[in-house]
Amino acid sequence: MIELSYIRNFSIVAHIDHGKSTLADRLIQSTGTVKDRDMKEQLLDSMDIERERGITIKANTVRIEYDAEDGARYVLNLIDTPGHVDFAYEVSRSMRAVEGSLLVVDSTQGVEAQTLANVYQAIDADHEIVPVLNKIDLPASDCDRVAEQIEDVIGIDSSDAIQVSAKTGIGIKETLEAIVQRLPAPKGDKAGPLQAMLVDSWYDSYLGVVVLVRIIHGVLKKGDRVKMMSNGSVHFIDRIGVFRPEMENVIELGPGEIGFITASIKQVRDTRVGDTITHEKKGSDAVLPGFKPSQPVVFCGLFPVDSSEFEDLRGAIEKLALNDASFSFEIETSAALGFGFRCGFLGLLHLEVVRDRIEREYNIELITTAPSVIYYIYMRDGEMIELHNPADMPDLSKVDHLEEPRIKATILVPDEYLGDVLKLCQDRRGAQQDLTYAGSRAMVVYDLPLNEVVFDFYDRLKSVTKGYASFDYQMTEYREDSLVKMSILVNDEPVDALSVMVHRDRAELRGRAMCEKLKDLIPRHMFKIPIQAAIGGKVIARETLAALRKDVTAKCYGGDASRKRKLLDKQKAGKKKMRQFGKVDIPQEAFISALKMDG
Repeated sequence: MIELSYIRNFSIVAHIDHGKSTLADRLIQSTGTVKDRDMKEQLLDSMDIERERGITIKANTVRIEYDAEDGARYVLNLIDTPGHVDFAYEVSRSMRAVEGSLLVVDSTQGVEAQTLANVYQAIDADHEIVPVLNKIDLPASDCDRVAEQIEDVIGIDSSDAIQVSAKTGIGIKETLEAIVQRLPAPKGDKAGPLQAMLVDSWYDSYLGVVVLVRIIHGVLKKGDRVKMMSNGSVHFIDRIGVFRPEMENVIELGPGEIGFITASIKQVRDTRVGDTITHEKKGSDAVLPGFKPSQPVVFCGLFPVDSSEFEDLRGAIEKLALNDASFSFEIETSAALGFGFRCGFLGLLHLEVVRDRIEREYNIELITTAPSVIYYIYMRDGEMIELHNPADMPDLSKVDHLEEPRIKATILVPDEYLGDVLKLCQDRRGAQQDLTYAGSRAMVVYDLPLNEVVFDFYDRLKSVTKGYASFDYQMTEYREDSLVKMSILVNDEPVDALSVMVHRDRAELRGRAMCEKLKDLIPRHMFKIPIQAAIGGKVIARETLAALRKDVTAKCYGGDASRKRKLLDKQKAGKKKMRQFGKVDIPQEAFISALKMDG
């Protein structure tokens, strides 16, 4: 068992693309943890989609052994965390398992919104923070300016910030020394009853559920019977080990160590993240200060394009849910789209990642309905209902009022784009709370309805600021507002996949925009198609898609005009009948495009 004073547990926090996975690669490589021939870029990002998008989705861990300049050999446990706002729950749980953080900031870009969000989580978890300025090999690098910015915006002393280039390996030795000298060693009582924190869990098709644990007190050995304190389930540990990054079995784990256990657990849902694991007999009574289970914020329907693939989709979703406890789903049916699933996600990136994985790994083409959030509906009889899908809205005469989720959004933007950002937030019913400056960049804090952010706010923000703004949000509260359900009728038939909740003052504008868009997106048929937006029984906007016209008089050359008239009347009667029974085909692109709000 390793002496506590020779262990250092740390994570790397940074904004997307500031180089934390590359820094992790260099630390692993320079300590000889992985042989040079096995080394590859983004070693800890194992999913294809992580490597392709260049983002970290799952928090990964690795154990590094380092011979320091003081002659001692240290064990460093590194947790590489995601930087994207949707995966903030991955960050928060990883933070509680370690004592210190390397704050990586790109020395060409400076502090970004998610740098702030993740650093505040590290500060909440009482971390010792070591600032690291990355990408110093680039000509645009300006370390003095960025160090000053870290002090101004975050309030951390950056006079001794380490300057590195994770790509070329400059400054890696200094980083390792700083981890050993400046980060605290973990505390723990080896003789006390076992308290282990469940940091993460994932499904392996050979081993069942693999559980990542951090031992706080006590010792965990192979063959122990352990109890999960949140649900009281008891498991027999059949394997225990550490990651270097490959799995390596060990006999036991002591205080301060981070490793994995397997215990023939079948489902990830049985292992609650943030749970306390203790021995079945003579275990600890105290639960570690835990986490809230992650709550889905965004809901949307996933339907197979080919309805015969419904069972394949069910299998794919169940397999993904094995690995991702934050992803929830239930079956739903839609008149327009057939059978599918109503799924809950942590945010839009999470939604995109799950959708991409289903399409790529299981080869199923999907139709995605409009993302929506959870509304609280208070009925006149005092009952409160959670509304996940606008199509299920109860009768308005029985509703007392609606409440929608609000978020606190932090946006960092260069000064010249500030006006566009303020306008965008005002258009989305935002209320400005704060505006401060860090050098030439403005930091705006807005109170926004999540409903307005969930669809394409991030894309719009990136386009009005030419990609220079960074954005982070957290849920704050539910608040009453004047919201209504707007239905879209195509050929007098409601299309439930296009139902949306909108603010009453904006309904007409939104309805008109949607009808105009659908008019361009729906292909013309042999009959005239009315496209309407309605609130309850009241139509608030309408467009008419003209019919295609076959030239029935082409074969008439000369002769009596009444012949032509007769053919045209016959065509007219046919179109009228067709309009009664005609089925309108709405292409998949129309669904997504119609829901995007342009300016």
